[in-house]
Amino acid sequence: MGGKNKQRTKGNLRPSNSGRAAELLAKEQGTVPGFIGFGTSQSDLGYVPAIQGAEEIDSLVDSDFRMVLRKLSKKDVTTKLKAMQEFGAMCTERDTEIVKGVLPYWPRIFCKISLDHDRRVREATQQAFEKLILKVKKHLAPYLKSLMGYWLMAQCDTYTPAAFAAKDAFEAAFPPSKQPEAIAFCKDEITSVLQDHLIKETPDTLSDPQTVPEEEREAKFYRVVTCSLLALKKLLCVLPDSELDSLEEKFKSLLSQNKFWKYGKHSVPQIRSAYFELVSALCQRIPQLMKEEASKVSPSVLLSIGDSDPVVCPALWEAVLYTVTTIEDCWLHVNAKKSVFPKLSAMVREGGRGLATVIYPYLLPFISKLPQSITDPKMDFFKNFLTSLAAGLSSERMKTSFSECSAVISAFFECLRFIMQQNLGEKEIEQMLVNDQLIPFIDAVLKDPVLEHEQLFNHLAETLSSWETKADTEKDDKMAYNLENVLLNFWERLSDICVKKINEPEADVQSILGVSHLLQILQKPKSSLKSNKKRIGKVRFADEIPESNKENEKYVSSEGENSEGSESTELFLTHNSSDLLSPLRKKPLEDLVCKLAEMSINYVNEQKSEQHLRFLSTLLNSFSSSQVFKMLLGDEKQSIVKAKPLEIAKLVQKNSAVRFLYQKLIGWLNEDQRKDASDLVDILYSALRCCDSDMERKDVLDDLTEVDLTWNSLLQIIEKACISSDKLALVIPWLRGDILGDKLVNLADCLCNKDFKSTVTSESYFSERWTLLSLVLSQHVKNDYLIGEVYVERIIIKLHESLSKTKKLSEAENSDSSVSDICDVAYNYFSSAKGCLLMPSSEDLLLTLFQLCAESKEKTHLPDFLICKLKNTLLSGVNVLVHRTGSTYKQSTFLRLSALWLKNQVQSSSLDIKSLQVLLSAVEDLLNKFLESEDTYLLGVYIGSVMPNNCEWEKMRQSLPMQWLHRPLLEGRLSLNYECFKTDFKEQDTKTLPSHLCTSALLSKMVLVALKKEIVFENNELQEIIAELLYSLQWCEELDNPPIFLTGFCEMLQKMNITYDNLRVLGNTSGFLQLLFNRSRENGTLWSLIIAKLILSRSISSDEVKPHYKRKEGFFPLTEGNLHTIQSLCPFLSKEEKKEFSAQCIPALLGWTKKDLCSTDGGFGHLAIFNSCLQTRSVDDEELLHGILKIIISWKKEHEDIFLFSCNLSEARPEELGVNIEIIRFLSLFLKYCSSPLAESEWDFIMCSMLAWLETTSENQALYSVPLVQLFACVSCDLACDLSAFFDSPTPDIIGNLPVNLISEWKGFFSQGIHSLLLPILVTITGENKDISETSFQNAMLKPMCETLTYISKDQLLSHKLPARLVAGQKTNLPEYLQTLLNTLAPLLLFRARPVQIAVYHMLYKLMPELPQYDQDNLKSYGDEEEEPALSPPAVLMSLLSIQEDLLENVLGCIPVGQIVTIKPLSEDFCYVLGYLLTWKLILTFFKAASSQLRALYSMYLRKTKRLNKLLYHLFRLMPENPTYAETATEVSNKDPKTFFTEELQLTIRETAVLPYHIPHLACSVYHMTLKDLPAMVRLWWNSSEKRVFNIVDRFTSKYVSSVLSFQEISSVQTSTQLFNGMTVKARAATREVMATYTIEDIVIELIIQLPSNYPLGSITVESGKRVGVAVQQWRNWMLQLSTYLTHQNGSIMEGLALWKNNVDKRFEGVEDCMICFSVIHGFNYSLPKKACRTCKKKFHSACLYKWFTSSNKSTCPLCRETFF
Repeated sequence: MGGKNKQRTKGNLRPSNSGRAAELLAKEQGTVPGFIGFGTSQSDLGYVPAIQGAEEIDSLVDSDFRMVLRKLSKKDVTTKLKAMQEFGAMCTERDTEIVKGVLPYWPRIFCKISLDHDRRVREATQQAFEKLILKVKKHLAPYLKSLMGYWLMAQCDTYTPAAFAAKDAFEAAFPPSKQPEAIAFCKDEITSVLQDHLIKETPDTLSDPQTVPEEEREAKFYRVVTCSLLALKKLLCVLPDSELDSLEEKFKSLLSQNKFWKYGKHSVPQIRSAYFELVSALCQRIPQLMKEEASKVSPSVLLSIGDSDPVVCPALWEAVLYTVTTIEDCWLHVNAKKSVFPKLSAMVREGGRGLATVIYPYLLPFISKLPQSITDPKMDFFKNFLTSLAAGLSSERMKTSFSECSAVISAFFECLRFIMQQNLGEKEIEQMLVNDQLIPFIDAVLKDPVLEHEQLFNHLAETLSSWETKADTEKDDKMAYNLENVLLNFWERLSDICVKKINEPEADVQSILGVSHLLQILQKPKSSLKSNKKRIGKVRFADEIPESNKENEKYVSSEGENSEGSESTELFLTHNSSDLLSPLRKKPLEDLVCKLAEMSINYVNEQKSEQHLRFLSTLLNSFSSSQVFKMLLGDEKQSIVKAKPLEIAKLVQKNSAVRFLYQKLIGWLNEDQRKDASDLVDILYSALRCCDSDMERKDVLDDLTEVDLTWNSLLQIIEKACISSDKLALVIPWLRGDILGDKLVNLADCLCNKDFKSTVTSESYFSERWTLLSLVLSQHVKNDYLIGEVYVERIIIKLHESLSKTKKLSEAENSDSSVSDICDVAYNYFSSAKGCLLMPSSEDLLLTLFQLCAESKEKTHLPDFLICKLKNTLLSGVNVLVHRTGSTYKQSTFLRLSALWLKNQVQSSSLDIKSLQVLLSAVEDLLNKFLESEDTYLLGVYIGSVMPNNCEWEKMRQSLPMQWLHRPLLEGRLSLNYECFKTDFKEQDTKTLPSHLCTSALLSKMVLVALKKEIVFENNELQEIIAELLYSLQWCEELDNPPIFLTGFCEMLQKMNITYDNLRVLGNTSGFLQLLFNRSRENGTLWSLIIAKLILSRSISSDEVKPHYKRKEGFFPLTEGNLHTIQSLCPFLSKEEKKEFSAQCIPALLGWTKKDLCSTDGGFGHLAIFNSCLQTRSVDDEELLHGILKIIISWKKEHEDIFLFSCNLSEARPEELGVNIEIIRFLSLFLKYCSSPLAESEWDFIMCSMLAWLETTSENQALYSVPLVQLFACVSCDLACDLSAFFDSPTPDIIGNLPVNLISEWKGFFSQGIHSLLLPILVTITGENKDISETSFQNAMLKPMCETLTYISKDQLLSHKLPARLVAGQKTNLPEYLQTLLNTLAPLLLFRARPVQIAVYHMLYKLMPELPQYDQDNLKSYGDEEEEPALSPPAVLMSLLSIQEDLLENVLGCIPVGQIVTIKPLSEDFCYVLGYLLTWKLILTFFKAASSQLRALYSMYLRKTKRLNKLLYHLFRLMPENPTYAETATEVSNKDPKTFFTEELQLTIRETAVLPYHIPHLACSVYHMTLKDLPAMVRLWWNSSEKRVFNIVDRFTSKYVSSVLSFQEISSVQTSTQLFNGMTVKARAATREVMATYTIEDIVIELIIQLPSNYPLGSITVESGKRVGVAVQQWRNWMLQLSTYLTHQNGSIMEGLALWKNNVDKRFEGVEDCMICFSVIHGFNYSLPKKACRTCKKKFHSACLYKWFTSSNKSTCPLCRETFF
């Protein structure tokens, strides 16, 4: 049909091939062929014309519509579905006129497509039709007749959505009142279409057999038949009666067709169902016609009565009833006894085959319509019918389906009553119905516990009631007499089966309970069937008296109330109205009860039968009367129990029930073996019911309580009372009485103080007693306690006393103690106390519970499960508190005392982190409960009670240790000029948190909880709490090396969300800032730092702060607070603002007296502010700086003794120290920021002062523990460091501005002076203390001192004045002064402070290149030993390395190679790893400085000791997976990213920002050096490593290192200045190649060396270029030699080439090869063959010979095999 994949234009009028065929036909014949059911004349506009010749018709249809309609005739389902949806949309969108043009073509398309096989298409068709109708409305009328038949079928579609869509379309077209009229208008056409479908059509005529599969054809045909049958039914039901006559002929012709009657036996259930529905409609609407066709209707319907298909059954049974009702002579056309009844009987016997709920309601109407002639003999028929009906109950399905079982029982009783009513007076039938049917039916149900007893008993009660009512009210004596006989017979037979069930020693419990249940239901005067959830349709016979529903419901418990309590309540009520029972029932029922009770008591007395006791209990519950109790006592003599009070004795005599109680029941109750006394307690209540008054009952129960009843019995009595209100009414006076109350208080006392060891009793022994206590406390009657209130209070006091003792017990004892039970009891008590006011003892109990929950386990000794229980109990109690009305806080002692207790807890400084955490979480739970209170002030008042007053806050702040000052002092954020702090935390403080931290954390937590609700705080409480929290946090933050418990405290706050960010949203910022500024101006110190921290963390914008420092003059005269506030604000001030502050300071610096110079409001304070401004580079007035320098120089002239030059600081005042520190700081900042030249006198002042201050530092090492001295030492070293840095690498501009001799003076005198002072200090400090942290204040001066030492020159190092330090037996070639230096400094690489390690590294790094030459001088001694010679690098480094290897083994040993370890900066491990890597860096530097020969010896030593292997393994644990710089991501991508291999590592001391990258970068640097300087050894290690490691190393090296190394190697060849005589070397960077050309005389040798991609791990390949004048064998030898040299020597390519050239030169000079390695020069130690064989005179390398001898285990010459001497 034209190319499938070609694009067709929308609206293209050129048809495809099938269209063209249609066109040709039209041209030839003038018509288009039609389809079944439609004519082909031109007037029939079924086909949408697409012919060019028919423009006049074509113009009626819009082109878009034409396209869509054409698509609808396609076969593809999706095409049709989309086209139909498009059609619907177009009908909605287009104008009415355009849509009307489609109408002539629509009927044909609709009629065809509405029968489509695909249900989605059918649904879419009806939806589109609705849209068409809504658009064209009445213009559809001309086409209705051709549409209506199919439309009606569509409304009966088997696919429900399609049917609904069709109905919607129909309702859119016609309102309900017009619908019958519309159908009547088209009735003939409808009937014709439907008849055609039913009679004429076949699967093959409906669908094309050539294109549609058989299965699809059949499915469509069955659906069409079903729809047609249902459409006919719909037609019949909707047509008005007046229109039916005109259709009679059509229906007659339909009914005359045999094909129609065959649908009743069709294999498809849907067709059968539709058929029977139609038959019912025909019987209903055209009964006369059906009577005429009786011979066909009767067999068709009645013979199908056994059809058990769930689809067919409802329609079939309706048809059966219509048939037997409409056609009186229907039974003439079937043989009922042979064909109908057996099928019915089989169906019923099988319980309706799962369709009981459908079929059984039809049974009564069906048998009521059976003519007598059919049922004769009656007796047999009814007997068989009812027997079958009863047999259906035993089918398995009945036991699982409630509704099916109910349907069977209901049908049985309906039919039985009907048959009894019809045949009353016929003795045989009466007896058959009762004796053979009813009684066996009851017996069968009683035997089977699974069946629905309730249903049966209710039906039975109703049946008896109807008979009794008739017997009482019937005027006809004969009928009444007959009914009475029936009833007497029934009771007689019922009595027999009940007695039979009870009169068995091992009676079945279910049967016995069934009997008692039956008797209970029969005792009700009137019963109804409303107990089951669904309403059951009930058949009532015409002559019955209707019963009002209200009466029916009167005595039935509410739905679903199956509890024992509700049942017994109801029974008790009915008991009082038992006189309403008919005398025909009352007498036999009572007799039966007495008989059964007597029988049961005998079994109980003789055999102690539990089941008979249960039966007796349920029986007495319903029938508690003196008569029954008398019967139970039998002939026993009255034996009054002795020693009973007189009134009890009288009662026993008077009342048989009480007598039974004392004589029998108490004995049974007290029998030990009785596990469950529930039945006995029920009997006890039945007996109490027979007492005349409440007083009598109280007397009896009091008497029993005192002596006879066990705790278990008491528990059960009270439990039963709680469940049932009528039982409770019987015992209320006793419950509230004194006897029971006192007994329970004693019980509580015993239980709380129980000692398990003394009374080893079963767990249940205690549990039932606790349950009893819990019950009496927690049960309420009308908002009052079950027992007397005074006793409740006494019990609570006992519980409280017991709980208070827990702290004294151990955890094990507490686990066994009564705490858990007390919690359960208290929990139940509180949970039930809603609306009640708590008594004082309860509040005390709550407080103790709260304390136990809020204290840590260490104090309370309680296991976790108990703490959890305590918490739940506490919360249930608090719940009661907060939900009561009124002013809670004032009324509640718990709230007042708990707030006070909390306040004391946090202020006592006795809490560690764990305790605080427990306390906070307990308080959070408590406050969350408070949030539920309606009293909005409660939380605010509670927090206010916990809040300390100002004095208390101040006291707590002062008790915080002052070490926090160290860091701000060091960093110059604050300045001090007095000693104000102790040196360290006290010993006992190492665990407990300071009270300020606890208090601020607690209050912050409380505020956070409180602010979930709009809580109002008084007097700025909220702002104060936030401020104090910030104070605590700032204090923690400022501490250097805080103890673990403090870092834990901060982490805990984070976890609990106690942060400023969470709190600041709550407060008023401006008020809060005002508070902070006020405190900062008053006290300075931490308050000032808090403001700085808030601005820094952007919690507060600088604009918000500005108003608070607008008036600069307000800060002067300076106080400590003002000074600190300005210093903290400095970093955030604008340049102008800083200038204003500076301007205030300058005049103040002039003309101070000696005393004023040191004061805060004098030189010290103003210089400190100036320094703070200068620190942030905001003073760029050079003259001003020079001016201040001059002022300081003038101070020196006037008051030199203030300047602490070379003096003893123990005599110096803190004020002097303070001002010196500020002066030194100024000089450092001056050097940093002043660029204009200084006069020589100024330089002299600065440098001489610096050296003098350093001397002071050096002389006062003993005082470093004093903070201001430490600070003085730091700033002195800082100044020395800044000067060293200044002179270390000055630019030409700077040198030009300096005085002439200054640099030489610096080098010759000042620099020498600095290092001669500092190097001994370093040795001393590190010697005194092995373990000091870099961050601790005590070592603050280490950083600047070590940084200064990194500037020491090699010459100054070598001319050191350190005391000699030599180690006995240490192998060394170094002179003493050098060895001393090494021995002194090298061990400091182990020192646990980073600055020391780095400074030592820098110093040793300068020495390393000097050391190999001393080994070189002694090299000859290593020449010709008989083994592989090896030489150790400096011994001190190697011994240091072995210590470090052990330390690293502990840190990294357990981690697999390739797994990256992150070392925490500045931790102990960090120092170990750093020292190890620095040591290796030194060894590699030493190695690199050595000659080739020495390198061979050193590498042999490293190989033997396997030190390098360990290093490489460690490196692959330390190097990062991706060693790129973090910031490179943002750089231009076309550049190569910077990595740790491309960038040089800067080992600085002060720069701590990059500390996290320190170790990874250092590890990469060491790996790079190792690969560069020891390639052969790394290669050897790599080749011998396991596969996993092999791959990791290869991948990493290829990716990150090889390219860098290759580039460096090639570059070094290109830039090499080494000249070879007779050899030229060139390099090609792009191809990673080196080309060497060797020429000697006429010989030319060209070699190409190719580096691998994983250089240096892979082998270097050597390829040959030109070769002139060399033999092939010789040539191969040389190629192999070069390859060997490059692979096995630890050096560069140039060194390898030099070695090879040397070898070849020697060969040409006539030196013979060694015949073992075939090389002149040894590849490893570069020696010549010297050891000659005495026999053959050949020479060998000594190392080769050694290897030969050891590997062959012989000492013969390799060539001549003679013994080698």
